[in-house]
Amino acid sequence: MDLQAVREAAIEATTRAFWDRNGFVPDQDSEEWEEEYRRQFEQAKKRHAMDQPAARPKVLRAPEEESDWVVLTGVPTQIRWAASLRADRLREIRDPGLRRWLATTWGKAKSWIDTRDLPTSTFLQRIEPHYAEFRRQAGERAREVEAERQQKAAAADTLRREIETARITVEGLIELIDIAERLPPLPVKAKLAELAVNGRNLRVFETADPAVLMVLEKAESGRSEYGIERDEGLVGDLKLFSQAAELL
Repeated sequence: MDLQAVREAAIEATTRAFWDRNGFVPDQDSEEWEEEYRRQFEQAKKRHAMDQPAARPKVLRAPEEESDWVVLTGVPTQIRWAASLRADRLREIRDPGLRRWLATTWGKAKSWIDTRDLPTSTFLQRIEPHYAEFRRQAGERAREVEAERQQKAAAADTLRREIETARITVEGLIELIDIAERLPPLPVKAKLAELAVNGRNLRVFETADPAVLMVLEKAESGRSEYGIERDEGLVGDLKLFSQAAELL
């Protein structure tokens, strides 16, 4: 006799008995649970001895999409039963959107157990308003995301045109920095831009001195830090280039 199978059958039969009789399942450490379990265990042993296994919820093999299903929560004795109930119920629902919504949001084992006796048509009528509200909110979020995307794309196009009109390029910005007079290093503040080309990486910062910018450069030859004279035209181009880099 497979005692493990007998124990599993007895546990599930005990859980069903309490739910059908009382609407809840007591703690497994309680005397009430132990008494019912012993009774169900003896019945399960007799059925197995007679080669008549106890009726158990059919455990459906998980389809590929089940990997996305929400993990059920609740009393451990409820979860396995609820998982079987959920799999059976979802197989009866044709709408893939509704099926996915249930599979990914209905995470309480008790919810599946409490609705187990409802015909599928009645079950669908009850949850339809909630699903409709979910779709409405999802639609609003999708429209907000699309509006934000379009706004960002428009801003990027505007910046791109400004940069093209001003003929700003990373090579040109680095050339302006290279020809600027080198000044002693100063503590850095806010970063204006980061420029990278041909193995060189230059990070340009504001400093406490309004007349000086700070450059931290890394290249194949090594690292260097130096100040350059602040030029408002260069600062404006650096800011525009940095904004475009964030959006593009």
